[in-house]
Amino acid sequence: MKFTEFNFHDSLQEGIAAMGFENATPIQEQAIPIILDNKDIIGCAQTGTGKTAAFLLPIMQHVLKNNHNGVAALVIVPTRELALQIDQQVEGLGYFTGVGSVAIYGGGDGSSFEQEKQALTGGTDIIIATPGRLISHLNLGYVKFDTIKFLVLDEADRMLDMGFYDDLIKIVNHLPKERNNLLFSATMPPKIRKLANQILKDPEEINIAISKPAEGVVQGAFMMYESQKIGLITHLLSARKMESVIVFCSTKKAVTQVTAALKHKQLKVGGISSDLEQADREKILRQFKNGEVEVLVATNIMARGIDIDGIELVINYDVPRDGEEYVHRIGRTARANTQGIAFTLITEEDQSDFHKIEQLIETEVRKLPVPSVLGETPTYAPHVRNFKGNKRFSRKRK
Repeated sequence: MKFTEFNFHDSLQEGIAAMGFENATPIQEQAIPIILDNKDIIGCAQTGTGKTAAFLLPIMQHVLKNNHNGVAALVIVPTRELALQIDQQVEGLGYFTGVGSVAIYGGGDGSSFEQEKQALTGGTDIIIATPGRLISHLNLGYVKFDTIKFLVLDEADRMLDMGFYDDLIKIVNHLPKERNNLLFSATMPPKIRKLANQILKDPEEINIAISKPAEGVVQGAFMMYESQKIGLITHLLSARKMESVIVFCSTKKAVTQVTAALKHKQLKVGGISSDLEQADREKILRQFKNGEVEVLVATNIMARGIDIDGIELVINYDVPRDGEEYVHRIGRTARANTQGIAFTLITEEDQSDFHKIEQLIETEVRKLPVPSVLGETPTYAPHVRNFKGNKRFSRKRK
């Protein structure tokens, strides 16, 4: 279905065309008419399916069609990175419309808090906020949300995993009872159902390719010892020139170690974790997008909601905590029907967890040989309880 078939406002259609959007994705094709019809919705879709535009476009259409005064939509997201991404997409889609947005998130200084206050009291069309930061403003008593028509909960499962349930309920209690509620989540566990039952009214439900990596992702895994990981990553990045790579680590310590090791190899690398100031994180992201940084090393804050096209390779330095996190991580590549590669480094302690991931995605990921120069490696045997250093699970390279 082409975007021209939705009959959007001319200025909005102009922005869509300028962004290079022509054909709607499945989530957009199904969700947009429901939202335009003023119905609540639960959209269950994996990362990279275009759900941001699926809710932004109908909201912007409402603002233009009804000359909406005051805040029209509140979009709640789990991370500042996702807030910034959505804010940038509003800017692109709304370039010719005059529809504006403001991203509200923690980590800034006093001046940014004051700017956020002005947006909340001045009636910016779309407010995009992380729960904790918005609660800080609500507690001060000046926030007026009586004009809100849309509440959007994006990456709702992630927000609940981060412990934001009570904050979300508190925010909802500050909103008009008559509104449209749009909940988007990659998974639909019982806690999401509970939240949906409390907030949504007779929602339409859409399910798009849950818990499956994009078809364009070529997956592979290496069984190895922890001490061999840096050597393998260096080998992979040296063997083939790649200009856009993300290495995901599970800890801030690992990000620091991997970044330092790759810099020592003269690679154009940048590291992002929650230890960095927001301005520094945004700077590294800009450098990654424009090619100044070719390898981005990051914790899971990057796994969702970062819209960067053209990523050639994703490396899971650590096995993700669960299958959904794995899907989100490798979903950074092969976006918009392109091709990409995703490698995962598995230690003896990780193999049971990785096997569960394979069961979830219903795919046996190919185990690739580790270069012989790195020495002997463990054997992948997820069904056998193993112990570190057990030679029964090792093989020598000739």
